[in-house]
Amino acid sequence: MQDAKARFSELLDACVNEGPQVVSRRGTETAVLVPIEEWRRMQRAARPSLKELLLADTARTEALVPARGRARRRHPVSIG
Repeated sequence: MQDAKARFSELLDACVNEGPQVVSRRGTETAVLVPIEEWRRMQRAARPSLKELLLADTARTEALVPARGRARRRHPVSIG
C-alpha cells in the first residue's frame, strides 16, 4: 500500500493500459484497481435487467423492492 501511495499515478496508468491492478497491504491482496469501463460492465452484469427478471423461473422481488427504513409513519390529520 505504501508503494501504491507513492506511485499512484504509475498504478493508475498501468490500470488503464494493462488492465486491473492488485493492491496489497502487508503482503495480503486487499483491493483491485480496474478501468472505469470494466467497472461499469461489471455493475451492469451484476444487476439483472427487467427482461431477465420477467423471464426468470423464480421471483426476485428483493431486487425490486428497496429495504424499509426506520422512518416513522405519519398519521393522517383530520380537519374539521
